[in-house]
Amino acid sequence: MGQVITIANQKGGVGKTTTSINLAASLGYLGKKVLLLDMDPQGNATMGSGVNKHNLSKTSCEVLLGESSFEQAIIHLDAQMYDIIPANADLTAAEVGLMEAPLRERRLRIAMEEVRKEYDFILIDCPPSLNMLTLNALVAADGVLIPIQTEYYALEGLSSLINTIKQVRASRNPDLEIVGILRTMHDPRNNLANDVSAQLIRHFKDRVYQAIIPRNVRVAEAPSHGLPVLMYDKDSRGAESYLELAKEMLRS
Repeated sequence: MGQVITIANQKGGVGKTTTSINLAASLGYLGKKVLLLDMDPQGNATMGSGVNKHNLSKTSCEVLLGESSFEQAIIHLDAQMYDIIPANADLTAAEVGLMEAPLRERRLRIAMEEVRKEYDFILIDCPPSLNMLTLNALVAADGVLIPIQTEYYALEGLSSLINTIKQVRASRNPDLEIVGILRTMHDPRNNLANDVSAQLIRHFKDRVYQAIIPRNVRVAEAPSHGLPVLMYDKDSRGAESYLELAKEMLRS
């Protein structure tokens, strides 16, 4: 049975989608079968994986609304070394539709059961908000990976996300846990970044991954080419860092 990991942080610009894409590619590179599920109406994980979000017949929207099976919505990406269920702006309609749907917060978990045994990892890229889409992702997941930028506002909103995780665990998904906190866009030359990093370790101890994602031009450039950084420039610091993260996850 594959491990389902939701990558979430309601604060935007922390490297959530970048982590989703590059972790999927790194785990695939290490021989694991990976499915990336785009649950963000912006469709950035879709575009960053080389899939045109404007030309799709089946997306995570149709899956959530029961109009498509998981299997029918999967796109196989050989070059990127993972599979994807894409998303686009139609997913906003799914969020509205879910408000009145039966088992509305469990729709993703139920739909996912048919494919869980086929993958080692299913990674879910969430929108930067705590809405019905994110709730579905949390209810469906075994664990949550939280990317945090090592800057001044890093901890802003983190307590809200942790409280939400606790509430989901208490009422809807007792097995949900925080699998790790990932420091992103880190500049070791910056004293503030190092202070924030130390503060995270002080508060969360071994739940903070040892792997750190640096500020890296290649990581920033790769999405415009529709590629993970590992396929864009495998020798870059960014590619090496995401591979280290994947190896660390496999060791745990």
